[in-house]
Amino acid sequence: MAEVGGADTWREELASLVEDTGIIYAEETTGFPSLPPFNADKSTAMAAAVAESDHENEMEPPETLKEQVKGFLKSWCEMVLELGIGCRDILQQTVVTEDSFIVQKLGGPMAKVSSRLRFLNEFLPEDRDPIHVWPVILFVFILALSALNLNGGHDGLAPPMKKVIVHPPSASRIQLPDGRHLAYREIGVPADKARFSLIAPHSFLSSRLAGIPGVTTSLLEEFGVRLITYDLPGFGESDPHPSRNLNSSAFDMLHLADAVGVNDDKFWVLGYSSGSMHAWAALRHVSHKIAGAAMVAPMISPYEPSLTKEEMKSIWGESLPRRKLMYYLARRFPKLLSFFYRRSFLSGKHGRIEKWMSVSLGRRDEILIEGATFEDFWHRDVEESIRQGNTKPFIEEAVLQVSNWGFSFADLQVQRKCYKNGIFPWLKSLYSKAECELAGFLGPIHIWQGMDDQAVPQGMIDHISRILPGATMHKLPNEGHFSFFFFCDECHRQIFSTLFGSPQGPLDRATDEGEILSEREMEEESLATDSTKN
Repeated sequence: MAEVGGADTWREELASLVEDTGIIYAEETTGFPSLPPFNADKSTAMAAAVAESDHENEMEPPETLKEQVKGFLKSWCEMVLELGIGCRDILQQTVVTEDSFIVQKLGGPMAKVSSRLRFLNEFLPEDRDPIHVWPVILFVFILALSALNLNGGHDGLAPPMKKVIVHPPSASRIQLPDGRHLAYREIGVPADKARFSLIAPHSFLSSRLAGIPGVTTSLLEEFGVRLITYDLPGFGESDPHPSRNLNSSAFDMLHLADAVGVNDDKFWVLGYSSGSMHAWAALRHVSHKIAGAAMVAPMISPYEPSLTKEEMKSIWGESLPRRKLMYYLARRFPKLLSFFYRRSFLSGKHGRIEKWMSVSLGRRDEILIEGATFEDFWHRDVEESIRQGNTKPFIEEAVLQVSNWGFSFADLQVQRKCYKNGIFPWLKSLYSKAECELAGFLGPIHIWQGMDDQAVPQGMIDHISRILPGATMHKLPNEGHFSFFFFCDECHRQIFSTLFGSPQGPLDRATDEGEILSEREMEEESLATDSTKN
């Protein structure tokens, strides 16, 4: 028992097992120095350090799933990056070389496309390489478009969109000389009692149902007005035109006036927003049949050559980016407009007017479009406008707005023209005055423009006022693009009073003919009296 009780501790026993035996090995033979003698204090410290590190490892929390996924994605992205760099190097060494088959076949066409699109590089910063920038822009554009589609399909806060309804045909139609049919609608007094006939071409994404939105029949009868509206070719129930322009649009209006009974008398024309370009065309091409014109928030081409720098800056500076894009596409790549139209008003669902028309709204416009009356009118008008479900007429209308109209506003200005071409007119002018006549549109032109109109830039109105100083401009404080023309009885009365004077009601043929006969009798009696005195 004494031997057992006096036995060394386990550390001493471990040290005795590895104690130096006294054998010394030569360094030349083994190549390693001899191990130092075992130190019990050092071994104790090392064991304590190992135990402490094991205790710390036991205290550390295990790696979470999020950290594992994060590390995996980081490693995966690094691998994809390296793979992309390798693929790029392979393409540069094999496919993009000058003697490769792809470069030989596609190099020429790609160079032409690149030269045509080179002007886009002017919008890039000077210190950026276009080769590196445009792929990034394209990737970001696709990513943003995908995000918009994803958000648009799962937006639970937006109200449900109403679906477009196809209504049965309801328009009256005439046949034009070229065989097409033109749908029209007339309200107000009948043809035999009309003091004034007013023809109104509609604007973009509209139809014959628009006319003067909200105008009352009683007001039309009070002024003796016959309001005639029609669907532009391809809109509503009108047949499309194979190659329409503003010249054909003016003669469509003339044929309509003749077909509905405006033969001997002249008619007035009313143009609103983009529909004003058809009214301008009528003033230019069929001015002999037009008594006067009323333009409400008229628009002109943003590419009009006679625009000054200030007017151009105002037009492009006040337009929304999306509207600028629509202008550019209509001017350069009109076929791409079909993509946007199919995703907006031709999608089978209704939407907000400012989004589809790419315009911003003033305060009064925002109040107006929130009303149920405007919404019902807007939905019904759009449904009639897109009845045929074809993008072509809308593309044609967008292209007409930004293309060369075939005339300028200076052609409408009243000016004296003297004909001196040829030898005989020149000889005649030596002893007599040259034959001169007034050219341009001789009738009155009235323009109403809201000062809070966010859709028509101020530069367009400044240009019209500068080129047509004879036109009467009515500036409307605090009025927007829609607030003055839509569902405003007082505004409609103001327009009619300005155009037609005091209300006289419908014509009474018997009374009017009696008045005319009495005036003639008085003239004859006065002439007879004068002859007797002589």
